Amino acid sequence: MMAFENDFENDLVSALKEVIDCSKWFCVGEAKYLKTCTRLYAEDGEDVVLIHVPPNQYFAMDASCPHEGGPLELGDIEDIDGHLCIVCPWHAFDFRLDNGESTSGLKQQTYDIRLVEGKVYIHTSAELSLDDPTQEGNKTSGVQPETDVSKLTENTLCHWAVKILSTADPIEKVTLTEMVKKKWDSGEISLVGSYTPPDQPYRVESLNVVAPGKIKRGKGGTLASRIATLHSLANIEQWAIDLSWDVIARFADTLLNGKPLPRDFFTDFVKVAADEAKHYKMLNERLHSLGSHFGALPVHNGLWQSATETKDSLLARLAVVHMVHEARGLDVHPKTQERFARQSDKESVDILEIIYTDEITHVAAGLKWFTYVCRNSQPVLDCIPKFHELVKAHFRGYLKPPFNEEGRSTAGMTKEWYVPLVKPTSPLTSSTDGAEKVTSHGEISNNKDTTSVR
Repeated sequence: MMAFENDFENDLVSALKEVIDCSKWFCVGEAKYLKTCTRLYAEDGEDVVLIHVPPNQYFAMDASCPHEGGPLELGDIEDIDGHLCIVCPWHAFDFRLDNGESTSGLKQQTYDIRLVEGKVYIHTSAELSLDDPTQEGNKTSGVQPETDVSKLTENTLCHWAVKILSTADPIEKVTLTEMVKKKWDSGEISLVGSYTPPDQPYRVESLNVVAPGKIKRGKGGTLASRIATLHSLANIEQWAIDLSWDVIARFADTLLNGKPLPRDFFTDFVKVAADEAKHYKMLNERLHSLGSHFGALPVHNGLWQSATETKDSLLARLAVVHMVHEARGLDVHPKTQERFARQSDKESVDILEIIYTDEITHVAAGLKWFTYVCRNSQPVLDCIPKFHELVKAHFRGYLKPPFNEEGRSTAGMTKEWYVPLVKPTSPLTSSTDGAEKVTSHGEISNNKDTTSVR
């Protein structure tokens, strides 16, 4: 009996030494003190969310939603089709806790977990911390900006851009956008002008803007779920209108080799703004036909963070907003449209197809003008390496597959633009001799085996 106890103690000591010293295992802390969801901050920006499902299941995956970067640690845990999933609080994308798969077609990387003497360990390739290094960084405020619109009297494109950004009512925002596009195309508005845009666009006071984690959705496959998705898309389109006008007003004074941006730059983004206004209008009308309307559900304003992050660089703005976020919309389109098709919602399917077709041209516009700015800079910039550099600097984390290669290719974005920004596969492996283990499936085991990080 004594020999057995000594062997067990030696095995346990060896296992603990291996966990702590010989591989990339991060000790989160004692299991009994962990919250349901805990965000762990990584030195490479690829944060991890640790999820505890009582009484003794633990899961870990990348913390940022691969769709638009929503904070998964603020999401709800739901049973979807018999699988425990975490649901992104921004746009209701679901990810299985056991393998990271999603009904949207996206997939989130998961990490192996072990439970050793009541402490939870996560297998990662990066150092993790409980402290947020960006806590004092950029934050999106709900306070209305202080632009004095009454002083904007000139009939220039930037005058109207700032006026639209300072218009709170989304229907009026759409109407003004449609009017300005007609006047710009006809030449009635001929000058670009120069006005400083507000730090953040106005929103109506009745709009219930809440923290991302407070947004709820209906159960999958229900009318409530479809309404929630359409409402979320309408919120995105309203921000997209503002992002288009902001890039016009904020960077109107940009000079390349002493020359202003060509008129075609402004024409392209006026068109993008008008397309986004059309999308918002269609989605709002569809919500009405389903017995709802925009503003019936809470919304978040987290998507403006990218605009704040890139406010001082036209190249960074084009890269992150118009080439990363817009292209992500292409990636999630097939599965989103498929979900509506399964519910025989042809009207919504047709709207999504129009949006998808337009968004391809928006990615193309971002790519076109990113390339133009690089080639007309002094010195000339190598486009693709510069794109990689800016995305790494201004977009937290890696790009996540699967990618809609056909849609991206149609927009002119070939694989060399985005594949190098995907997280490289980790070769880490380790043994589990003597250690109690909680796999990424959340099952506790005392078996001695070898586990690799997916």
